Amino acid sequence: MPRLRRNKLIVLLALVLTVLLCVGYVSDYYRTDTEAVSAFALTQSTVIYTEQTDEGTRVYKPENPVAGLIFYPGGKVEYTAYEPLMRECAAKGILCVLVKMPLNLAVLDISAADGVREAYTDIDRWYIGGHSLGGSMAASYIGEHADSFEGLVLLGSYSTADLSSGDVDVLSVYGSEDRVMNAEKYEKYKSNLPEGFTEYVLEGGCHAFFGMYGEQDGDGEAEITNIKQIKLTAEKIADFVGLE
Repeated sequence: MPRLRRNKLIVLLALVLTVLLCVGYVSDYYRTDTEAVSAFALTQSTVIYTEQTDEGTRVYKPENPVAGLIFYPGGKVEYTAYEPLMRECAAKGILCVLVKMPLNLAVLDISAADGVREAYTDIDRWYIGGHSLGGSMAASYIGEHADSFEGLVLLGSYSTADLSSGDVDVLSVYGSEDRVMNAEKYEKYKSNLPEGFTEYVLEGGCHAFFGMYGEQDGDGEAEITNIKQIKLTAEKIADFVGLE
Protein backbone atom coordinates (compact mmCIF):
# COMPACT_ATOMS: atom_id res chain seq x y z
CA MET A 1 0.00 0.00 0.00
CA PRO A 2 1.45 3.42 -0.97
CA ARG A 3 2.55 5.54 2.00
CA LEU A 4 0.18 8.45 1.14
CA ARG A 5 -2.83 6.14 0.95
CA ARG A 6 -1.82 4.44 4.20
CA ASN A 7 -1.48 7.79 5.97
CA LYS A 8 -4.91 8.89 4.76
CA LEU A 9 -6.40 5.65 6.02
CA ILE A 10 -4.78 6.13 9.43
CA VAL A 11 -6.18 9.67 9.67
CA LEU A 12 -9.64 8.47 8.65
CA LEU A 13 -9.61 5.70 11.24
CA ALA A 14 -8.48 8.16 13.91
CA LEU A 15 -11.35 10.51 13.03
CA VAL A 16 -13.88 7.68 13.13
CA LEU A 17 -12.56 6.54 16.51
CA THR A 18 -12.75 10.09 17.87
CA VAL A 19 -16.34 10.47 16.70
CA LEU A 20 -17.32 7.14 18.24
CA LEU A 21 -15.71 8.09 21.54
CA CYS A 22 -17.51 11.46 21.57
CA VAL A 23 -20.85 9.85 20.75
CA GLY A 24 -20.32 7.31 23.51
CA TYR A 25 -19.41 10.02 26.01
CA VAL A 26 -22.44 12.25 25.43
CA SER A 27 -24.91 9.35 25.18
CA ASP A 28 -23.85 8.04 28.59
CA TYR A 29 -25.66 10.38 30.96
CA TYR A 30 -27.82 10.25 34.07
CA ARG A 31 -31.50 10.09 33.23
CA THR A 32 -34.37 11.53 35.21
CA ASP A 33 -36.17 9.20 37.58
CA THR A 34 -39.54 10.12 36.08
CA GLU A 35 -41.59 8.12 38.57
CA ALA A 36 -39.94 9.85 41.53
CA VAL A 37 -40.34 13.28 39.92
CA SER A 38 -44.03 12.68 39.20
CA ALA A 39 -44.64 11.39 42.72
CA PHE A 40 -42.96 14.46 44.18
CA ALA A 41 -45.20 16.80 42.19
CA LEU A 42 -48.28 15.09 43.60
CA THR A 43 -47.18 15.88 47.15
CA GLN A 44 -47.22 19.64 46.60
CA SER A 45 -50.24 21.62 47.73
CA THR A 46 -49.02 24.93 46.27
CA VAL A 47 -50.18 25.65 42.74
CA ILE A 48 -47.19 25.90 40.40
CA TYR A 49 -47.73 27.06 36.83
CA THR A 50 -45.39 25.43 34.33
CA GLU A 51 -44.48 26.29 30.78
CA GLN A 52 -41.87 25.17 28.28
CA THR A 53 -40.13 27.17 25.57
CA ASP A 54 -39.42 25.94 22.06
CA GLU A 55 -35.83 25.33 23.14
CA GLY A 56 -36.99 23.03 25.95
CA THR A 57 -36.33 25.39 28.85
CA ARG A 58 -38.89 24.85 31.61
CA VAL A 59 -40.35 27.56 33.79
CA TYR A 60 -41.92 26.98 37.22
CA LYS A 61 -43.97 29.97 38.29
CA PRO A 62 -45.83 30.53 41.57
CA GLU A 63 -48.92 32.72 41.65
CA ASN A 64 -47.05 35.81 42.87
CA PRO A 65 -43.31 35.39 42.29
CA VAL A 66 -41.07 37.88 44.06
CA ALA A 67 -37.69 36.72 42.75
CA GLY A 68 -36.29 34.76 39.81
CA LEU A 69 -33.73 31.94 39.63
CA ILE A 70 -32.09 30.70 36.44
CA PHE A 71 -30.73 27.19 36.99
CA TYR A 72 -28.02 25.31 35.06
CA PRO A 73 -28.18 21.49 35.41
CA GLY A 74 -25.22 19.31 36.33
CA GLY A 75 -22.94 17.85 33.70
CA LYS A 76 -24.27 14.75 31.93
CA VAL A 77 -27.51 14.90 33.91
CA GLU A 78 -30.90 15.13 32.20
CA TYR A 79 -32.17 18.56 33.16
CA THR A 80 -35.67 17.43 34.12
CA ALA A 81 -34.11 15.64 37.11
CA TYR A 82 -34.06 19.06 38.82
CA GLU A 83 -37.80 19.62 38.48
CA PRO A 84 -38.52 18.75 42.15
CA LEU A 85 -36.00 21.34 43.37
CA MET A 86 -37.44 23.94 41.00
CA ARG A 87 -40.98 23.13 42.15
CA GLU A 88 -39.99 23.38 45.79
CA CYS A 89 -38.30 26.75 45.23
CA ALA A 90 -41.28 27.98 43.24
CA ALA A 91 -43.59 27.00 46.09
CA LYS A 92 -41.64 29.46 48.23
CA GLY A 93 -42.20 32.34 45.81
CA ILE A 94 -39.32 32.03 43.34
CA LEU A 95 -39.91 31.89 39.60
CA CYS A 96 -37.53 29.16 38.47
CA VAL A 97 -36.15 28.82 34.96
CA LEU A 98 -34.60 25.39 34.34
CA VAL A 99 -32.38 25.61 31.28
CA LYS A 100 -31.96 22.70 28.86
CA MET A 101 -28.32 22.34 27.84
CA PRO A 102 -26.98 20.88 24.59
CA LEU A 103 -25.85 17.28 25.13
CA ASN A 104 -26.52 17.80 28.86
CA LEU A 105 -23.36 19.89 29.21
CA ALA A 106 -23.63 23.48 30.45
CA VAL A 107 -20.12 24.17 29.18
CA LEU A 108 -21.55 24.05 25.64
CA ASP A 109 -23.92 26.96 26.30
CA ILE A 110 -22.65 29.14 29.13
CA SER A 111 -24.80 32.03 27.84
CA ALA A 112 -28.04 30.05 28.07
CA ALA A 113 -29.35 32.65 30.55
CA ASP A 114 -29.37 35.34 27.85
CA GLY A 115 -32.85 36.76 27.32
CA VAL A 116 -34.47 35.09 30.32
CA ARG A 117 -34.76 38.20 32.48
CA GLU A 118 -36.15 40.19 29.55
CA ALA A 119 -38.91 37.61 29.15
CA TYR A 120 -40.13 38.15 32.73
CA THR A 121 -39.99 41.88 33.29
CA ASP A 122 -42.27 41.66 36.34
CA ILE A 123 -39.38 40.12 38.29
CA ASP A 124 -36.98 42.71 39.74
CA ARG A 125 -34.56 40.47 41.64
CA TRP A 126 -32.74 37.75 39.74
CA TYR A 127 -30.37 35.00 40.83
CA ILE A 128 -28.49 32.38 38.84
CA GLY A 129 -27.11 29.07 39.96
CA GLY A 130 -26.55 25.45 39.17
CA HIS A 131 -25.42 22.03 40.27
CA SER A 132 -21.87 20.73 39.85
CA LEU A 133 -20.61 21.70 36.36
CA GLY A 134 -23.76 23.76 35.91
CA GLY A 135 -22.89 25.81 38.98
CA SER A 136 -19.40 26.52 37.71
CA MET A 137 -20.77 27.65 34.34
CA ALA A 138 -23.37 29.84 36.06
CA ALA A 139 -20.51 31.41 38.02
CA SER A 140 -18.66 32.09 34.78
CA TYR A 141 -21.78 33.71 33.35
CA ILE A 142 -22.40 35.95 36.35
CA GLY A 143 -18.75 36.96 36.22
CA GLU A 144 -19.58 38.72 32.95
CA HIS A 145 -23.08 39.91 33.97
CA ALA A 146 -22.73 40.76 37.65
CA ASP A 147 -24.82 43.92 37.34
CA SER A 148 -27.83 41.87 36.24
CA PHE A 149 -28.04 39.57 39.26
CA GLU A 150 -28.41 39.77 43.02
CA GLY A 151 -26.61 36.54 43.71
CA LEU A 152 -25.22 33.14 42.75
CA VAL A 153 -26.28 29.71 44.04
CA LEU A 154 -23.71 26.91 43.94
CA LEU A 155 -24.85 23.35 44.68
CA GLY A 156 -22.01 20.85 45.02
CA SER A 157 -19.94 23.24 42.96
CA TYR A 158 -17.31 25.99 42.95
CA SER A 159 -16.39 29.04 40.91
CA THR A 160 -13.28 29.15 38.76
CA ALA A 161 -14.25 32.73 37.87
CA ASP A 162 -12.96 35.41 40.24
CA LEU A 163 -16.00 36.99 41.89
CA SER A 164 -14.18 38.13 45.01
CA SER A 165 -14.20 41.85 44.26
CA GLY A 166 -17.82 42.12 43.13
CA ASP A 167 -21.05 42.90 44.92
CA VAL A 168 -22.74 39.59 44.09
CA ASP A 169 -23.90 37.51 47.05
CA VAL A 170 -23.06 33.79 46.94
CA LEU A 171 -24.69 30.77 48.53
CA SER A 172 -22.72 27.52 48.48
CA VAL A 173 -24.47 24.29 49.52
CA TYR A 174 -23.01 20.79 49.44
CA GLY A 175 -23.58 17.47 51.14
CA SER A 176 -21.31 16.12 53.85
CA GLU A 177 -21.19 12.78 52.00
CA ASP A 178 -20.43 14.30 48.59
CA ARG A 179 -17.56 12.34 47.04
CA VAL A 180 -18.01 13.64 43.48
CA MET A 181 -17.18 17.30 44.00
CA ASN A 182 -13.43 17.76 44.19
CA ALA A 183 -12.89 18.89 47.79
CA GLU A 184 -9.39 20.19 47.13
CA LYS A 185 -10.55 22.35 44.25
CA TYR A 186 -13.51 23.55 46.31
CA GLU A 187 -11.15 24.81 49.01
CA LYS A 188 -8.74 26.23 46.44
CA TYR A 189 -11.41 28.25 44.65
CA LYS A 190 -13.05 29.62 47.78
CA SER A 191 -10.80 32.65 47.29
CA ASN A 192 -12.78 33.41 44.12
CA LEU A 193 -15.89 34.06 46.19
CA PRO A 194 -16.66 37.35 47.95
CA GLU A 195 -15.71 37.65 51.59
CA GLY A 196 -18.52 36.55 53.86
CA PHE A 197 -20.26 34.32 51.31
CA THR A 198 -22.84 31.92 52.75
CA GLU A 199 -21.79 28.29 53.05
CA TYR A 200 -24.04 25.47 54.22
CA VAL A 201 -23.18 21.80 54.59
CA LEU A 202 -26.12 19.41 54.35
CA GLU A 203 -25.38 16.78 56.97
CA GLY A 204 -25.91 13.39 55.38
CA GLY A 205 -26.40 14.83 51.93
CA CYS A 206 -24.63 13.57 48.81
CA HIS A 207 -23.81 14.97 45.37
CA ALA A 208 -26.62 13.41 43.36
CA PHE A 209 -29.56 14.21 45.63
CA PHE A 210 -29.95 17.83 44.46
CA GLY A 211 -31.76 16.21 41.55
CA MET A 212 -33.69 13.00 41.07
CA TYR A 213 -31.60 10.77 38.83
CA GLY A 214 -30.55 7.98 41.13
CA GLU A 215 -27.08 7.28 42.47
CA GLN A 216 -24.00 8.78 40.85
CA ASP A 217 -20.76 6.92 40.26
CA GLY A 218 -18.16 7.70 42.89
CA ASP A 219 -20.59 9.46 45.21
CA GLY A 220 -20.83 8.86 48.93
CA GLU A 221 -23.74 7.08 50.56
CA ALA A 222 -26.45 9.53 51.57
CA GLU A 223 -27.71 9.49 55.14
CA ILE A 224 -30.83 11.51 54.35
CA THR A 225 -33.51 10.93 51.72
CA ASN A 226 -33.50 12.49 48.28
CA ILE A 227 -36.67 14.42 49.13
CA LYS A 228 -35.25 15.77 52.38
CA GLN A 229 -32.10 17.03 50.65
CA ILE A 230 -34.19 18.82 48.04
CA LYS A 231 -36.46 20.40 50.64
CA LEU A 232 -33.53 21.53 52.80
CA THR A 233 -31.80 23.00 49.75
CA ALA A 234 -34.94 24.90 48.74
CA GLU A 235 -35.18 26.30 52.26
CA LYS A 236 -31.59 27.55 52.11
CA ILE A 237 -32.17 29.12 48.70
CA ALA A 238 -35.37 30.82 49.88
CA ASP A 239 -33.55 32.14 52.95
CA PHE A 240 -30.72 33.37 50.75
CA VAL A 241 -33.06 35.40 48.57
CA GLY A 242 -34.91 36.71 51.62
CA LEU A 243 -38.11 34.68 51.46
CA GLU A 244 -37.82 32.58 54.63
